[in-house]
Amino acid sequence: MNVHDYMQQVGRAARAASRAIARADTNQKNRALLAIADALERDHEKLVTANMQDLAAAEKAGLEAALVDRLAITEATVRSMAEGLRQIAALPDPVGEMDDFTFRPSGIQLGKMRVPLGVVGIIYESRPNVTADAAGLCLKSGNAAILRGGSEAFHSNQAIAACVHEGLAVAGLPAGVVQILETTDRAAVTELVTMPEYVDVIVPRGGKGLIERISLEARVPVIKHLHGNCHVYIDDTANPDKAFNIAINAKTHRYGTCNTMESLLVHEAFAEFILPRLAEAYWEKGVELRGCDRTRAILGDKVVPATAEDWETEYLAPILAVKVVRDLDEAIEHINAHGSHHTDAVVTEDYGRARRFLREVDSASVMVNASTRFADGFEYGLGAEIGISTDKIHARGPVGLEGLTSQKWVVLGDGQIRQ
Repeated sequence: MNVHDYMQQVGRAARAASRAIARADTNQKNRALLAIADALERDHEKLVTANMQDLAAAEKAGLEAALVDRLAITEATVRSMAEGLRQIAALPDPVGEMDDFTFRPSGIQLGKMRVPLGVVGIIYESRPNVTADAAGLCLKSGNAAILRGGSEAFHSNQAIAACVHEGLAVAGLPAGVVQILETTDRAAVTELVTMPEYVDVIVPRGGKGLIERISLEARVPVIKHLHGNCHVYIDDTANPDKAFNIAINAKTHRYGTCNTMESLLVHEAFAEFILPRLAEAYWEKGVELRGCDRTRAILGDKVVPATAEDWETEYLAPILAVKVVRDLDEAIEHINAHGSHHTDAVVTEDYGRARRFLREVDSASVMVNASTRFADGFEYGLGAEIGISTDKIHARGPVGLEGLTSQKWVVLGDGQIRQ
């Protein structure tokens, strides 16, 4: 079967399955989620073995270190996937929720009901855990899912798919509720994003190039973020220990994630005090610093001169751009001009400045005295996330169950007619 015909078959199955999962009750969906979690934990050795095939191929192909890091599955990773599914099962079911009911002068009662989006297509690179997370979130929110993982994770994703389909069967749900594409042909992506008759929304997760390509080609609405150039701004009122711990964690906890800090801004009155301490810790961990002139005046020639491009870059590597700023106003202006509207944090003990930062920084997640690494569906109590949206329409920030639904108007009457 050629790719076009294969994808048409997948689309038809997804559309039919979307009607079945939309009418499934909460108990049936939770039964599937818990069965998938159990199957993942039971088959953890099979998953790790399949993943080893992918890792070996990735290393042979010279895949970037950040992508290899995202690709790896361990027994702990499998436990985390299973725990995420159990958390999703424990969350309230958003489907069918009705709110905002009011009576109109005509006597009709008017409100809104939360409903699934329908069929969600998800395109992602590396990260086999996305397969389990996306399957779980789409299932609980009453959507059918078509998942297209990267070719570098093919064996891992197919092993996870077997567990997903086992769980669906246990709950009496059709296999079409979650389909993991069985082809690595890139033409399948083009087909997926141009099937509005079968697909209601596309969620791309990956590098900036992938997301730009999807956004350009898609004939289906896209929930997207292009990249994660996240900032931490250390104010001159900051607690030194809080500032140090947050700035180190935000950068070095993991390098290859979209919520990792890529730019550090420091108030000029605090820079000479905090930057030398931070720089020693960064250098000890192998982080290259690229700084403005004032940063280099404080830290010396070991700091690489920052270019205009550095303020815009998501490194996904042990590299950090550092800038000394005049005050909160310059910090906010810099973040809004150069950031990616993903996640930005301020470290300050001044309540008024904290409120200004929260109000004026135009990002999906804005934080006070906390590491940017918390910008994550699991940490936000969503169980998992389908992705992180920097769009402003429909969903913003980590997209969980509610972000995979919309609302429709509901009218309750008792024979009223319009006069």
